[in-house]
Amino acid sequence: MQIKLSVRFLLCGVLLFPILTWAQTRNINLDVNDVRGPFNTAFKTSIGAGRANEGLRADWQQQLAEIKRDTDFRYIRMHSLLTDDMGVYKVDAQGREQYNFQYVDALYDYILSIGMKPFVELGFMPSALASGTKTIFWWRGNVTPPSSYEKWETLIKKLTEHWTERYGADEVASWYFEVWNEPNLDGFWAGSQADYFKLYSYSARAIKSVNAKYKVGGPATAGAAWIPEMIAYCAKNKVPLDFVSTHAYGVNQGFLDEFGGTGTVLSKDKLAVASDVLKNRKEISASAMPNLELHYTEWSSSYTPADPTHDSYHQAAYILQKLKQVGDAAQSMSYWVFTDIFEEPGPRFEAFHGGFGLMNTQGIKKPAYFAYQFLNKLSANELKNKDAQSFATTDSDGKMQLLLWDSTRTLPEGVNNQQYYIKDLPPNSKGEVKINLKGLKKGDYSLAISQVGYKQNDAFTAYIGLGSPAQLTKAQVADLKSQSTGKPSQEKTISVNSDGKFNVNLPLRENDVYLLELSAK
Repeated sequence: MQIKLSVRFLLCGVLLFPILTWAQTRNINLDVNDVRGPFNTAFKTSIGAGRANEGLRADWQQQLAEIKRDTDFRYIRMHSLLTDDMGVYKVDAQGREQYNFQYVDALYDYILSIGMKPFVELGFMPSALASGTKTIFWWRGNVTPPSSYEKWETLIKKLTEHWTERYGADEVASWYFEVWNEPNLDGFWAGSQADYFKLYSYSARAIKSVNAKYKVGGPATAGAAWIPEMIAYCAKNKVPLDFVSTHAYGVNQGFLDEFGGTGTVLSKDKLAVASDVLKNRKEISASAMPNLELHYTEWSSSYTPADPTHDSYHQAAYILQKLKQVGDAAQSMSYWVFTDIFEEPGPRFEAFHGGFGLMNTQGIKKPAYFAYQFLNKLSANELKNKDAQSFATTDSDGKMQLLLWDSTRTLPEGVNNQQYYIKDLPPNSKGEVKINLKGLKKGDYSLAISQVGYKQNDAFTAYIGLGSPAQLTKAQVADLKSQSTGKPSQEKTISVNSDGKFNVNLPLRENDVYLLELSAK
């Protein structure tokens, strides 16, 4: 896409963009010296992954290292740390309890080796400690309460002691311990709310008995639920609670629909996801513990791993819009998940299937990936900015960045995500965006412009162009990766005069994302 640039002023829009003469114009006016404050980076506090055992795979680890380099996510959270495929607990023929942390060590050693930390999710139940046989997912995570809460407490204490010995108390004190996953859903917890609170209290006591500085929280609920109840329970019973956590997704139907068979529908609510976060923050502020950290340990456009919104170019703008709306209400917004190496419904037979990941199984980067890669390129200080769909930042080295997007819900009435987002979807024009900067020092600057949108770092549309083959050849994988690198599409040298102004116009389509990086030469 050709982009027209000029310094101080622009030629008439009729000359630059004749087809946009009567189209909508959006203005972003920025003073590079007008700093709002530190840029909030809660978006990269944590990222999700499917289950712990998948983290022992070489391709999973390779993808995590790559995404760490590009996005700088600091923590990673996943299910199934304690299920039988991680081999942590059994009872021998003589009735003696045995503990084994070798698989956990291999996983956590790797995570720490690449500069990340575990956001520990304590679950699901080892079968030898379970009170029943109810399981969830292809890999059969047991979701029943423990047959003995005292034995559960011992397991958690021994695991915490092991980590303290292996990694040191200072390191483990920087982690988060979250008890269970979505206990308000019958599929994930076979007990009651009271049973969950009991599990939490035994877990918190075990962790704090090892080191009072270790951070423990919950309830890790679906749908922003149980936050007031969790706080009230802990306050009344003097149970430690260092943070609260919950989840939100932006669709209206398709509950626990692993293959997308009933169809999901992207919410019409412009504040979907964000309204849950803001509500929880108000609930915390009105509680007995008004200063608790709030962690959204799962969020995305959809809660099924068979929703093509996750693969679509629309997702990049969706992510940025939700993060902008949330602001500083949460201490983390952990996107669910980083990779399609994710086997809740079992191994998938298609290269692109609407999986949760920022990357597909072969490591092809989806448009969503670049939302986080671009965010990671922003500087430490945020500029004052009245535009509702952009972030602008600067630093002390003469660098300035502007990340802007258009977020438009295009889903037609009466059509679900699985029917719509699998198609080639050319966007409508949204006119142009005029970026007006002032306060720059006189001199030459390097300007780089990167873009995500329709056929721009858009592997899924390119995949559709191949006929949506279930399996990809090595050549096709290489080609799709080459089209999805996040590298700048425009790089120029521009000159700023003594008035310190610079202007640029960009054509804007539905769900386009632009990153502008300006650096003094």
